[in-house]
Amino acid sequence: MLRYFIEVSYRGTKYSGFQIQQNANSIQAEIEKALKIFFKEDIKLTCSSRTDAGVHAISNYFHFDALSLPVQQVLNECTYNLNAILPDDIVVKRIYEVEKNAHCRFDALSRSYRYDIYQNKDPFVSDRAYYYPYNLDITKLQSAADVLIEYNDFTSFSKKNTQVKSFNCTIIKSQWTIQYNLTIYNVEANRFLRGMVRGFVGTMLKVGTGKISIHDFRNIIESKNCTNADFSVPSQGLFLLNVRY
Repeated sequence: MLRYFIEVSYRGTKYSGFQIQQNANSIQAEIEKALKIFFKEDIKLTCSSRTDAGVHAISNYFHFDALSLPVQQVLNECTYNLNAILPDDIVVKRIYEVEKNAHCRFDALSRSYRYDIYQNKDPFVSDRAYYYPYNLDITKLQSAADVLIEYNDFTSFSKKNTQVKSFNCTIIKSQWTIQYNLTIYNVEANRFLRGMVRGFVGTMLKVGTGKISIHDFRNIIESKNCTNADFSVPSQGLFLLNVRY
C-alpha cells in the first residue's frame, strides 16, 4: 500500500461537516464516493482538520492508503475527472504520493483560519460571511487580537465535551483587517480546539462593540471557563485557509 495526500477546497454550506455522519451530507462521504468511482477501490480518508457543519475550506488536506495509483503525471490529470464526478462545491486541487508514515494531521506545523464579517447588506456574501450591522471599533478588535498571542491556555474557547489532553495552543498570528466591505479576522496557530475560532470572534466582537473591556476579555481567558466566552457567531463566515507542513 502507498500513501497519498489530497488537497481539496470546498464550500461547506450544504454539508454537516467533514466527517461522515449517518443520514447527513458530508465532505468526506462525497470525496470517498468520487475516489471509489474513479479508482475502482474503497478509499478511506484521514483529515488534517475536521471542519464543522457549514464551515468552508480554501485548502484542506487528507491522506489515504491505496494500491499503486497512476504515476504522478497521470495522477495530476486525474483531478479533472474527479472534479467532474464531485459536486460543484467540492474541488480536488491535487493528489500526490508521500512517505508511508506521513500523516496529514499529526505532521501539520500550523493551521490558518479566517472569519469574514459584513456590516452592509450584500447578497453576494450572505452565504460565506456573517452579517453584523453594528458599529465596530477596529482598534479595540485588534487590541483583543493582540492579547490572545500573550496566552497559551485556551480552555475558555473550547466547547464543552471536547476530548483533548491539553488546552494549550500557540497563536502565531492574530489580526483584524478591513478589505472592501468585509471585516476579516485571520488567525494561525499550531493547533485549534473545537469551536475555538468562533469563540475568539464572538467574544472579540463584544470588545469591538464596547460591551466588554480588554480587561474583561483577559478575565474571560484567565477564567478557563467556556461559559464566559461567546460561541454564537454562525459557521458560514469561517474558512480553513491553509495547513502548513
